[in-house]
Amino acid sequence: MTALSERPAVQTRRLSATVRAYVALTKPRIIELLLVTTLPAMMLADGGWPSWGLLIATMVGGTLAAGAANVFNCWYDRDIDRLMHRTERRPLPMGEVSARGALVFGVVLTVVSITLLAATTTLLAAGLALAAIVYYAVLYTIVLKRHTRHSTLFGGVPGAAPVLIGWAAVTGSLAWPAVVFFGVVFCWQLPHFWALAMRFRADYARADVPMLPVVATALSVGRQTVAWTWLTVAVSLLLWPVAGEYGIGWIYTATAAALGLWFAVEAHRLLARIRSGAETKPMQLFHISITYMALLSIAIVVDVLV
Repeated sequence: MTALSERPAVQTRRLSATVRAYVALTKPRIIELLLVTTLPAMMLADGGWPSWGLLIATMVGGTLAAGAANVFNCWYDRDIDRLMHRTERRPLPMGEVSARGALVFGVVLTVVSITLLAATTTLLAAGLALAAIVYYAVLYTIVLKRHTRHSTLFGGVPGAAPVLIGWAAVTGSLAWPAVVFFGVVFCWQLPHFWALAMRFRADYARADVPMLPVVATALSVGRQTVAWTWLTVAVSLLLWPVAGEYGIGWIYTATAAALGLWFAVEAHRLLARIRSGAETKPMQLFHISITYMALLSIAIVVDVLV
């Protein structure tokens, strides 16, 4: 009797573990960061708070689309994920999900996300989401990642796509403020990801993935990190004159300047540590970059509302 009563509990645990494994394939933490830029883009486009129906549909559709792209990435990279300590415990290397199961899951997420966006937002938003999935899954993951040091640069396009998707979901078109905000997120991804790649340089080298910190000197990576950080700051300040009529004013501009200075100072500190031969501590810049983008997005929301 006891054994029979335990079977449902065991089955429930197995089902829960399987669900967690499939969710892990979507890389939820990365999706959270992507969605941080969707809301301010929608608010800029709307000139205020968009309708809850549109907001929820765009966020859910965007989440599923980003998840689909990440699932395809995990499916294709399952061989090198086994070689890297940072990724060796992902569901595919651990055998928690089959390769076929992951591929089918990615296709289902793609169909559901694009259908949802097309039915509830605009065709342009759905088209941009589909393009971002294909770009990340094919051009970045399959064509570029294992073959060029410039993969991070090109990979910044789908990473910044939620800005365009959010804007297009509201208006059905694109405009210069969306393009500039896209540029901010695009530029920001370079110092953000290079800091992470510096920390896990040995992992990428072991997997023979030519990320910039693997194929270039630390000094070169540090200099390029500083350059792209300042470019991020410059483009962020460009949003003020371009999006003034959409609600961007002194609140955002002052915040962007202060945050940009903080971000740039930390990038210069990283470069200084590299030059001195001290411990580089790149994760400090990585974590600061996340806070920078989150607070910058909040500044847009506050300025539009005020």
